[in-house]
Amino acid sequence: MPLWTVHHTPGIFSAEEKHGLAAAIADHYQEVGLPRFYVVVLFHELRPEDFHIGGEPAPVGVRVVIDHIARRLPDERSRRRTARWIREMLQPRLERHDGLQWEFHVDETSADLWMINGLVPPPGGSEAERRWAQDNAATAY
Repeated sequence: MPLWTVHHTPGIFSAEEKHGLAAAIADHYQEVGLPRFYVVVLFHELRPEDFHIGGEPAPVGVRVVIDHIARRLPDERSRRRTARWIREMLQPRLERHDGLQWEFHVDETSADLWMINGLVPPPGGSEAERRWAQDNAATAY
């Protein structure tokens, strides 16, 4: 499951922009073979007095925390490619804001501690996972 948590100050994203970004993120993961419903994107709007960078309130800021659980990136090349894709996904949506500082990072969490609707997700690339992707739902396997 990719979980994207987007912390941002007010005015960075409209409702339509949030939906567009979330859909584009889900599109990418679906294209690489993950069930679309694995992708969760949460937007957390924070007042500037609640968003500090370097110990100071930030009038405009974005911090994206991404948890990858369903897959692990096997090597540095894959990690760099993923970082470039994330940058390319975010940069055009953020660079229009003057003075905006933004950053992201990706954590790879153990799939051993992951369930959906009480079910252990099927192994990556398995027939059961392909069925989950096709049905866009978690079902017993």
